[in-house]
Amino acid sequence: TPAGAAMRTEISTAAAFVTRLLRAAGGIGEEQLRCFRECLQEALREHYKHHWFPMVPSKGSGYRCIRINHKMDPLIGKAAGMIGLSHERLFQLLPSELTLWVDPFEVSYRIGEDGSICVLYESPQPGGKTTKPLESRTSCKEEWRIGRSSPSKNYNMMTVSS
Repeated sequence: TPAGAAMRTEISTAAAFVTRLLRAAGGIGEEQLRCFRECLQEALREHYKHHWFPMVPSKGSGYRCIRINHKMDPLIGKAAGMIGLSHERLFQLLPSELTLWVDPFEVSYRIGEDGSICVLYESPQPGGKTTKPLESRTSCKEEWRIGRSSPSKNYNMMTVSS
């Protein structure tokens, strides 16, 4: 599909970023990570199929937002389930608060509620619209590593057994 081709770079950037966070946390094999990345890309492609508007990039942004905040994002959870990672394990490996915006021409993220928004991928929009200046990009380059070093908060999780 044309939309599928159009969002390939943005989706692969987002999936690679989450995979990098898992790799940095350690304890997951490369083959599992590769499988996770492919499963996440497929889940994102499917989820965004009818919610991708290159002419109005901000339209549908909330729908395409990937979020971990006391609850695991279902798309990340689904991809992790494919390689046998539980939600509990994911909460140990990933930042407890992560927001990832996957929009046409831009993928950005924020770790923590008050963190800086960092751009992972940006390309000029067709039609010559200029995008935001990139000064902020350098200050964020290694932030995802630093964000991980702060002690993770312990949340009491309720589990429901069937």
